[in-house]
Amino acid sequence: MKKSGILFWAARLIAAIIMVQTLYFKFTASEESVFIFSTIGMEPWGRIGVGVLELISTILILIPATVWAGSLLALGLMVGALGMHLTLLGIVVKGDGGQLFIYALIVALCAAYSFWHSKDQLPTFISRLLPSFFKKSN
Repeated sequence: MKKSGILFWAARLIAAIIMVQTLYFKFTASEESVFIFSTIGMEPWGRIGVGVLELISTILILIPATVWAGSLLALGLMVGALGMHLTLLGIVVKGDGGQLFIYALIVALCAAYSFWHSKDQLPTFISRLLPSFFKKSN
């Protein structure tokens, strides 16, 4: 396997592992998750909805034919999470030392790389809507 193929799989696995690990806290209504989603005014429906979307993203990012979709969904979710940290929550939440912020940043970077690496899989109707640097390689 090429070096880029190993990095591609590693990025997908890292993103999936982090998202799956945080699902437990969202779905069990952990104190920290309830605090976060209450602070942003989305408790409980936002916590559960985001958890479901992260689960879908995790599944899609691990299936070779749907990496582009899972990566794009994960990237969107993490941009939202990072935005909430930078505007409403702060980087440190309930004394976590910024751990959740760092996890969101890592997932965002891994998802962006995975999306970029899988851009040749994009359906034509989607790639037509994107800038030229996302077009399929020949």
